[in-house]
Parts: sequence; C-alpha cells; structure tokens
Amino acid sequence: LYYTSADAGNEKEYTGLLNTGAKAVELFFADTFKTQFAVYIHPGRQSLDSTWQTDWKMPTFRSECWMVASGVAQRLDMISPKTWEKTACEHTYSETVKTQQLITHEMVHVFHGQLNASPDFSDADGIDWFVEGLATYASGQCNAERIVEVKNAVTGKKTPTTLDKFWTGRLRYALSGSVVMYIESKYGRAKLKEILPFNKKSGILQSLNITETELLANWADYITKL
Repeated sequence: LYYTSADAGNEKEYTGLLNTGAKAVELFFADTFKTQFAVYIHPGRQSLDSTWQTDWKMPTFRSECWMVASGVAQRLDMISPKTWEKTACEHTYSETVKTQQLITHEMVHVFHGQLNASPDFSDADGIDWFVEGLATYASGQCNAERIVEVKNAVTGKKTPTTLDKFWTGRLRYALSGSVVMYIESKYGRAKLKEILPFNKKSGILQSLNITETELLANWADYITKL
C-alpha cells in the first residue's frame, strides 16, 4: 500500500476496506489472487490523471469527475476515498456500502487481470461489457434498483442490440452486470470463472457455445422473468 503524507492517518481504515474487498473477491471466485499487487492512494485527481496518462500512453487524458479508481493485474490506483466529496461526483465516502462495493469492484478487475490474456486489458477486443459487468456483479453493485432499471429498459425495448454497446450510456453498469448475472445463472459460477482468461468477445461466445444474438435474446427473456 502506497500513499502520501496526506493519507498517513488513513492507512488503517483504507487497509480494512482493501482487505474486505480482497476477501469478498476470493470468496466469490473460491480462489486466491495469483500474485501480490500494489495499491496506490492518490491525494487528488491530478495525481491519478498523471498515472493514467503514463500507463495508458495518453498524455492529454483528463478523467471524468465520476472516475476515482482503476484496477489491473499488478496494481490498483485510487483517489483517496475520504476526498471523494471534493474531488469526484457520484461518490460519497460516508456511504459505506457503496464505498466498499466500489473498492471491491476494482479488486475484481485485479483478480480478472491476473487471469486474463491481457493483464491490463489493453489488448482486449469487444469485452468491455464483460470486464465491467463482472466487476459490477461480483462486487454486489448489480442491486435490485439496477435490475429494475434494466427490466424496464428490456420491456420498453430500449436496450442495445449488440454487446459492444452495452458498456455505453447511463445504464452501462446495470446492463453489463445483468448480462454477467445471466451467464452465471445459466452456466454456473465455475463456467463464469472459466471464461476469465479470454480477451476477445469471440472467445467468450465460443466457450459458451452461443452466438451473440442468442445470448442477448436469452438474457432479455431471463430479465423479463425476474
């Protein structure tokens, strides 16, 4: 765990959140993280953006206000949670359940990255919906409220027609998470874990022995019956 002097008094509290997240991920997958990884607590958005600019080779990148963290196989970067009220939108540290779920969400990305053919997801093709949907579902963020929103979108015929578009728009987390929830419901958690190494949509669909059209139709039917 790395942090600046600004967070010297938060080490114990943040370590507790991180440990809880790690345990939740290992319990979900019935497996341990494959390797150790570093966690960097950034004092503000400028520090986080600087890291992302370097890691993502995007020197002019500026993060959106809702972006507060990222996780890949070897590291987790996060703006100091206690500053979110000032440095971010949509996140409040005092909302303890949501704060823990967000940190667990990033932990899922780390676990996923350690098994994926592209550890930092930079060489991924068409799996944004799966990467983010898995983290949303496994962290507990795919809650009843989000499922209601997805069900309303399905019944109102307002859902995307391709998986590539699921990770777009206001319902991107809910939509993507619900697809992963369906996959687990249909194929089981062991199968869900089995497809973590794939970095291409074609590999996931082939492993599930299903076409994209069939998957989306089956998912929609599943959602309407919830």
